Amino acid sequence: MIKKLLFTILIFISGLTFGQLTPADSVISGNINNDVVLNASKRYLLSGFVNVNEPATLTIPAGTIILGEKDTKGTLIINRGAKINANGTKEKPIVFTSQQPVGQRGPGDWGGIIIAGKASINVPAGTATIEGGTGTVYGGGSSPNDDDNSGIMRYVRVEFPGIALAPDNEINGLTMGGVGRGTTLEYLQVSYCGDDSYEWFGGTVNAKYLVAIRAVDDDFDTDFGFRGNVQYGFILRDPNVADISGSNGFESDNDGTGTFNTPRTKPIFSNVTIVGPMSDTSASRNPNYRRGAHIRRSSQTSIYNSIVMGYPTGLLIDGSGTVNSAIGDSMQIRNSIWAGLRAGNSFTTTVGSFDADAWFKTTSYGNRAYTQPSEVQLVDPFNLTAPNPLPQTGSPAASGASFANANLGSFFTTTSYVGAFDPNGERWDAGWANYNPNATDYLVGVENEDISLSDFNLSQNYPNPFNPSTSISFSVPVSSEVSLKVFNVLGKEVASVVNGFFQSGRHTVSFDASQLSSGNYFYQLITPSSVITKKMTLLK
Repeated sequence: MIKKLLFTILIFISGLTFGQLTPADSVISGNINNDVVLNASKRYLLSGFVNVNEPATLTIPAGTIILGEKDTKGTLIINRGAKINANGTKEKPIVFTSQQPVGQRGPGDWGGIIIAGKASINVPAGTATIEGGTGTVYGGGSSPNDDDNSGIMRYVRVEFPGIALAPDNEINGLTMGGVGRGTTLEYLQVSYCGDDSYEWFGGTVNAKYLVAIRAVDDDFDTDFGFRGNVQYGFILRDPNVADISGSNGFESDNDGTGTFNTPRTKPIFSNVTIVGPMSDTSASRNPNYRRGAHIRRSSQTSIYNSIVMGYPTGLLIDGSGTVNSAIGDSMQIRNSIWAGLRAGNSFTTTVGSFDADAWFKTTSYGNRAYTQPSEVQLVDPFNLTAPNPLPQTGSPAASGASFANANLGSFFTTTSYVGAFDPNGERWDAGWANYNPNATDYLVGVENEDISLSDFNLSQNYPNPFNPSTSISFSVPVSSEVSLKVFNVLGKEVASVVNGFFQSGRHTVSFDASQLSSGNYFYQLITPSSVITKKMTLLK
């Protein structure tokens, strides 16, 4: 049994009411200092900055749904030395999503997930505070551990995160700061993020099978000495949504000013398919879209066996530090396809003496360039709610990959095809990814083990004590006339909260006691067959 939990799990039962917020069964807030195991039969509400602290492990079973609270910028933070054990399955993925109603969700509805580890970063002194305003420290300091283990995230969806606390100070969908290669990241999807879908601040963590759809800012953002390996990624952009700072598929820096601080940012990406905002016939796009890949500020990011298509500019190699890495072959693009390259917007650089177009098209590099995205012959890549990025028969992406490069070590699985998906195999995103989460009802398929709908039921109000408002939840087994009234300690009715006909199910209402004095009150659920009474306390 878990004892002395120094965080708040406030149990309350709520329901689908009047098109309101998706209800939760439990609230998670504050600090988690001891091991905690959640329950897949409950929906959890993530309230405020929830810090999992060393040496605690937060275990999230397959199929668990966690809702991010918008007003408090709900954010899950796995601090250095703590672990997350979110091991979902294809059949039962773990879902972090917005609490907003179906059809009313959007980017930045809640914070996101931050993982901080003890691996090396290139910031002097070896530690830094992650962006986003949470105060989270990452990096191993003077004794970094590049094999550090922050736990497991497998078959996890993160939907509608990425809240902006201030300009250039946002929480990403999944933020990784100094995360070590002992951590497992596989089969992850970040959808509708208000900032970057994935951002790596230093560290060495590896990842496979990443999906990023319809983000506002960048998709794969790397900096401060990140040196991990990533294989199999699918990125899909909404042509109408981009960030004022300029949205890119890949964005990579060594650090904020382009120093040569070590370790250098040097991730290896292979088998990524990026579908940008521009198809052959695109009539318009958000003017803030920039590049399929922006490699800058002395970064040494390398990309292999990948597809980048549909951006205003295909590739920008920015700054002398990055250009010199390209010339010296410590930054590489090999056996990849760039498409949608209209005249004058293909491969560019800020260093006038360097010919980025000729560099990309060096024969021995095995790269290919096409004027239109359709020439890559993917089945239906621009479909925003049901994309099919598989190569068709005869597609140039069906062949041309190479894993002979020394940078592609044992972590990488050899493929003959270019891009994220095998034209002759099962899609790895099938069965667990969700390309239309705004239409998903997260009440369906979730059972609550604590409450039976065979009887009328009245839950304890939350919060309690309260000031001046509180939520009261009740369940109705069959559609019925019910009323909910509040009485003072003398038995005098002081408020009628609801009085009407309710459909069967669980319901939540709000009670505002701003006109009442501090003290104890009783509230009653009055039904055709019963009267249920509970006590609550108003503290002003």
